[in-house]
Amino acid sequence: MSTEEYLKDITEIKDLMNKSSRFFSLSGLSGIMAGIYALIGAAVAFYLDSIMGRGYLVLNSKLFYYILIDLIIIALFSILTAIILSIRKAKKNNEVLWNSASKRLLTAFLIPLITGGIYIIIKMSSHHYGLTGSLMLIFYGLALVNASKYTIGNVKYLGYIEIVLGLICAIYPGYGFWFWVLGFGVMHIIYGSLIYFNENSKSS
Repeated sequence: MSTEEYLKDITEIKDLMNKSSRFFSLSGLSGIMAGIYALIGAAVAFYLDSIMGRGYLVLNSKLFYYILIDLIIIALFSILTAIILSIRKAKKNNEVLWNSASKRLLTAFLIPLITGGIYIIIKMSSHHYGLTGSLMLIFYGLALVNASKYTIGNVKYLGYIEIVLGLICAIYPGYGFWFWVLGFGVMHIIYGSLIYFNENSKSS
């Protein structure tokens, strides 16, 4: 075999190993939709806060439960959209959606996210509400960075941005709502758009 043939074989082996260890069926469009859902949810939360009176977002209050339901709906729509679009992309690329790579991705993503969720609930139970937005951004960013080694590498950059926004938000807790909008809404749309247009440019 010639040197070129050896190099070609090595490249093919590397590609196969990469595909078996990383999950590539994430769609940029799902990021865009998650951002849009977050902006809609934020608008609903802002409206609820305005009609029910500012300063009453405390645990066990009616406003708290309404906003909690709002957040759950945003999360469910985002997850459902990501699953549907990932299935569609996997079929298009003749890939298996649920494999060892996607399992590792999900595990790496959920560990920091669930840990952060439990910690936030503990803090809110102690009537510490000021850093809720900051903690959500930080733990979500950590989840993205942790999961990035099992999917497209540039996911970690979105994670870094979320962490930085969360830290800045901790310095200015009074603007937590707007940092949340920026991190979960605007940044998702920007990141998703970059991935989406990159996907289309490669396929064209």
